[in-house]
Amino acid sequence: MEYKLRPTEEEIEFLNLAYNKFYDIYEETLNDEFWEKDSYYRFFRIKTAFEIYAEILNYEPIKWVIESIKEKRPPMEGEIGSDLFKCIRNIFAHFPFFDSWDDVWVNKSIINWYKKGQTIDRFLEKYTGRSEVKYRIWQADKKQMTYLSITFPVEYNEKSKIYLKNILSEQEGVKFSLILMRKIIDTQVINE
Repeated sequence: MEYKLRPTEEEIEFLNLAYNKFYDIYEETLNDEFWEKDSYYRFFRIKTAFEIYAEILNYEPIKWVIESIKEKRPPMEGEIGSDLFKCIRNIFAHFPFFDSWDDVWVNKSIINWYKKGQTIDRFLEKYTGRSEVKYRIWQADKKQMTYLSITFPVEYNEKSKIYLKNILSEQEGVKFSLILMRKIIDTQVINE
């Protein structure tokens, strides 16, 4: 059995691009001025961060980190750091009809218009009806604690619109998401 050293040259090239752009967006979103910009600009940047993170999830060592989180961290943290964030990214990618976070919605007929059982459909089938998950995030630079809830849909069917803003609020929810994403991807950064 041949041992493959990590990261490979190809992975290094990808990871450098992905991490640099993600960190740029991360720093921007934690700045109060970001939230004063128009909703279209914020949405574009947030969407890009979720897309980058979803690609980073394909890196094998990150998959190991997610599995470890599922085993050792508070309930649902690993699932949120992988399944929920990947679902959100897929909603952005497959339904690019929206211009702001608060406008984004899906329902079962839209999700399954082409094929049933894909990532978004599987996520909603699995998590609909689950209890909300409460988190708090500490921003040391601001000496501020932010509280938020991740709320799963009560029902998932052809008629009911599921709004992203009802699952995860834009400002607090996105800050939390990017902080958790960074915590996960930072496990692969070597400080020299």
